[in-house]
Parts: sequence; C-alpha cells; structure tokens
Amino acid sequence: MSDTILVAYATRAGSTAGVAEAIGAALAERGAQVEVRSMQEVSDLSPYRAVVAGSAIQDRQWLPEAMQWLRQHQAELARRPFASFMVCMTMSMKNPQYREGVKDWLAPVRALARPLSEGYFAGALDLAKVPSRRKRLMFRLSILLGVWSEGDHRDWAAIRAWANDLAAKLRA
Repeated sequence: MSDTILVAYATRAGSTAGVAEAIGAALAERGAQVEVRSMQEVSDLSPYRAVVAGSAIQDRQWLPEAMQWLRQHQAELARRPFASFMVCMTMSMKNPQYREGVKDWLAPVRALARPLSEGYFAGALDLAKVPSRRKRLMFRLSILLGVWSEGDHRDWAAIRAWANDLAAKLRA
C-alpha cells in the first residue's frame, strides 16, 4: 500500500467531479499524494492508504452505482481511513431546516463504511444537463416557485475548508 489518498466520485452532470477535484487539490496542497478518479475507474483499493468517496444525490440518496461501489469495497474501506461527501441542490436552499435533513441521506453510507468526516455541498443546476424530461419539468417548476435557482451553487471556500480539516484527520 502506498501513501496515496484516493478521492473517488460518482456524478451525473459533472458537478460532483468538480467537487472531487477541488478536494483532491486541497489535500495535495497539504502535502498528500492524491488520485481523483471516477468510481467506475476504481476496482482495487489496495494502492491507497485512505479513501474519500462522494456522490451526487438523486431522490435523496447516493447514486446507485456509488452505493454498489461501497458495497463492493466495504471490507477494504473498514481497514483504512474513509471520509464521504455528497453534492446536492438541497444544500443551496435558503431554509436551514431542509439542509439539516440532508445528513440523514448518508445513513446507508454509514451502514456500509464509517466515515471519519462527512462533507455536504451544494451542486450546480444546469437544466440542459438534467437527463429526463420529467425531472427538467420538476426543476423548472421549483425554479418558478423560488425553491432553487439555476446556476453553480458550489461553495469552493467551504469545500476547501472541509478538505483542509480532512487532511489533518487523515494524517492522524
């Protein structure tokens, strides 16, 4: 096993990949050796000392392929430091009550692997990248009602701050 940290992600429209890249860059700035890769590209965790895994949220849960990846690597994740993050539009909502409920969405992740840290980040909403017509309609209605707004809501300072804090935890 090397001293490399894996930052693995599952994404639908690319927002989560951008968050993973930012986390990887912040960890590298703290002196860590880091690889940022899509979960689909990672079948073996033996080269990694620690794993940071994240997923976009769809219907209040990690993407199915992300959960499958966790199940596949559950035993290996138990033997190394593990942290998780999620990216969802709910984190961009003004009402803090909605954002608090997001933490419950990581319960299935916690049941498979015990994260030493959890990151919760807003994503980006680009209606052109929403795959299904039904979901695009739902998002348009939500935008009209003022629930969400289209655009990039990722808070890069918050992402870096979480990653900087995580760097210390991964060293311990």
